[in-house]
Amino acid sequence: MKNGFISVACGAPKLRLADCAYNAEQTFQMMRSAEKAGVKVLILPELGLTGYTCGDLFYQDALLREAEEALKTVLEATRNLEVVTAVGIPLRVQNKLYNCAAIIQKGMILGVVPKTHLPNYGEFYEKRWFAPAPAEMDWVDLCGQKSVVFLAGQVFRCENVPGLILGFEICEDLWSPDSPSLQMAKTGATIIGNLSASNEVIGKDAYRRQLVSMQSAKLLCGYLYASAGAGESTSDLVFGAHQLIAENGAILGERRFEGGLLISEIDVQRLGYERRRTQALSMESEDRPRDFSSFFLTKGKTKLTRYVSPMPFVPEGKEDRDARCREILLLASLGLKQRLEHTGAKTAVVGLSGGLDSTLAVLITGLAMKLMDRPMTDIVAVTMPCFGTTDRTRNNAVILAEQMGASLRTVDISQSVRSHFRDIGHDLKDHSVTYENAQARERTQVLMDIANSSGGLVIGTGDLSELALGWCTYNGDHMSMYGVNASIPKTLVRHLVGYLSRDGEEPELHDVLEDILDTPVSPELLPAVQGEISQRTEDLVGPYELHDFFLYYVLRWGFAPGKIFELAQQALGRKYSREVLLKWLKIFYRRFFTQQFKRNCLPDGVKIGTVALSPRGDWRMPSDAKADVWLAEVEALQ
Repeated sequence: MKNGFISVACGAPKLRLADCAYNAEQTFQMMRSAEKAGVKVLILPELGLTGYTCGDLFYQDALLREAEEALKTVLEATRNLEVVTAVGIPLRVQNKLYNCAAIIQKGMILGVVPKTHLPNYGEFYEKRWFAPAPAEMDWVDLCGQKSVVFLAGQVFRCENVPGLILGFEICEDLWSPDSPSLQMAKTGATIIGNLSASNEVIGKDAYRRQLVSMQSAKLLCGYLYASAGAGESTSDLVFGAHQLIAENGAILGERRFEGGLLISEIDVQRLGYERRRTQALSMESEDRPRDFSSFFLTKGKTKLTRYVSPMPFVPEGKEDRDARCREILLLASLGLKQRLEHTGAKTAVVGLSGGLDSTLAVLITGLAMKLMDRPMTDIVAVTMPCFGTTDRTRNNAVILAEQMGASLRTVDISQSVRSHFRDIGHDLKDHSVTYENAQARERTQVLMDIANSSGGLVIGTGDLSELALGWCTYNGDHMSMYGVNASIPKTLVRHLVGYLSRDGEEPELHDVLEDILDTPVSPELLPAVQGEISQRTEDLVGPYELHDFFLYYVLRWGFAPGKIFELAQQALGRKYSREVLLKWLKIFYRRFFTQQFKRNCLPDGVKIGTVALSPRGDWRMPSDAKADVWLAEVEALQ
């Protein structure tokens, strides 16, 4: 439960129709297995103590009596287990029969939730036997326990784990437009369990998956779905034990046609952050619950089994990744197209270094020109060699511009920078930040002046990762007239260029783009050594895959350093040691806080994802904010 992770499970015990004693044993054995695995919340199938397909046997007193005895057996056998479990049972209340979920923990019944929406179509005729949940709360005496709350939509709060509130509904409740889970989410439920008995027909599994995924997304919750399986009647139906665990639209785990437990972890901290951020489930006075049942859990660290992507900005499957690349390129080129048309710019001026960022910027500019049906000669590609420029990058810049058909200009800035050094009294042998930044600012001046003389706009090349770290020269490459890469992280820049190289419409660019992809990331501001790049960015500020990982969880989810470190260990711990992760995490926070002044005056740039740093809407932070709290937490981890 550390850092908000709650271990949860869906179970599909074997059952025998109407053999409640056998079903009770299978139930408590599964609960014991879940407890042993560290599970805190367990969902079992609908009417699991009797079987869902008992039909008119539900009219029999003997079956109903044995079902309650079975629940007693389960309670007795699990009185020392703290896993909160939802068990399906038919119950008589006020001379009506209800399809219910009994919520149990440590041998006690926390509450009983009756099913609200009963199917009465096709092969399902529940209204033949069961009544829908009453609107008003009632109390029942059950298994020797007095005054158990009997109410659909009730929620169960964990008193010692902030943000952990449980809600439960049953099968058809999910299918209905006025699902009880909506009200439960509005009253605070962050994890909702569904006890189900949904049969298998062609395509139904995909529909269930979509329902569960969308319900968890719509309600910003964790959603656990456990359907009946082996042991149900096969007279006309087959049940496949479909189990699903979803969180905020993402399927964390799925299983069909298998028994046993499906285990994952729900991040209630993350869900709480998203609810605060969006305010989509703000509770009105009429939404406040009429009753809370509470429980306690022993606190401890939850072992993570859920997958954590090492590159959260980059889809892992090629098909998804290519689709993401196509959309990003379209969005970026549409944004630039609009800006060029609105300003009446005659040209788009791009500083071309032979590196990844400027390559992507000029490629996006080319796409925008195609959208406007304008010639590639309207792109002015400017190479500006100086002290650190290598033949490899200069040649790649020239080849790329020529093969695209852009108007190429080469402006050697070395003499201008030397003259500037003489003017300000800087020793050419002093390779300090002044030495580096003077080159970057001279390049920006050249671009701005060429844009003025050609009636154009300077297209910015800096990416999201550089902006987060402040890895740009203030009033140098920090400035442009429109930043097409401004919300694209470095890890994604590489894939976008790779996509255009291998799957783009211009195969003649393949060789030069592949060589650019193979070139070390560098600003090339220090003199080359034997013709090779001497200044490698990732040696100085750290691996971009780490910084992009940190950036995603800092900005998108507001996670604290300790939680980000735990996730980084899960995702990247085999590649980087604990010490290395902590070193670069500390540097990330230090740079992120001290460099905000650069981000507070950024030029316009197209937004392509949920994480961006524009001061006009995406990230608003004072330049003087202190990082002490965050850095202290990193130090404590060390």
